[in-house]
Amino acid sequence: MLVLLDTNAYLRLAKRVKPLLGKEFGQKSYVLTILKVTEDEVRRSARLKFLYPWFNDQEFAEERLAKQVRLSKAERLEIEAMQSILRRYALENASRFTEKGRSPPSEEDCFLLAFGQVRTSIVVTDDLGMILLAKDFEIEVWHGHELLRKMRSAAFITNDLIRDLYRALEANGDLPATWEKAKHTTFKKVFGSKAPN
Repeated sequence: MLVLLDTNAYLRLAKRVKPLLGKEFGQKSYVLTILKVTEDEVRRSARLKFLYPWFNDQEFAEERLAKQVRLSKAERLEIEAMQSILRRYALENASRFTEKGRSPPSEEDCFLLAFGQVRTSIVVTDDLGMILLAKDFEIEVWHGHELLRKMRSAAFITNDLIRDLYRALEANGDLPATWEKAKHTTFKKVFGSKAPN
């Protein structure tokens, strides 16, 4: 089953989990991938290019190109139609998606979710607006830490790698609140129980 990484999920994992894309893991034969729309989002953003200068390094570019998902014309049309429905719904219900300073899901976010619905894939994101929209349309999503748990239980990654990822995200100020919460629950065997206050 295809597992789509959104932009932030890919950027959080790609530098440390190698190989990341195209390798099967778990009993359900999950295969991680990113879509070209995600690559384009990084290339268009001066901020992301500055923060992640390694993104265009040859090893990462070659891995993405080799594992890229190809869409038929019919699939693309179906995904674009669904993307339009999702985006319109998000904008019409903007107040739900802008709580706590969030932005409504973008065109790219809606494309990923539409792909997840049309191709029956799982979308990995820590974007709470995307997660809310996915729930409204019954599209399967995982938080990034849920993906890590599945990768760990399939021996795709080690406890040391999880600790390394957490350290890097904390150092970069990029540790999502959901990951912080999972640190001493989902990953109790990795980090231990949180000391009582």
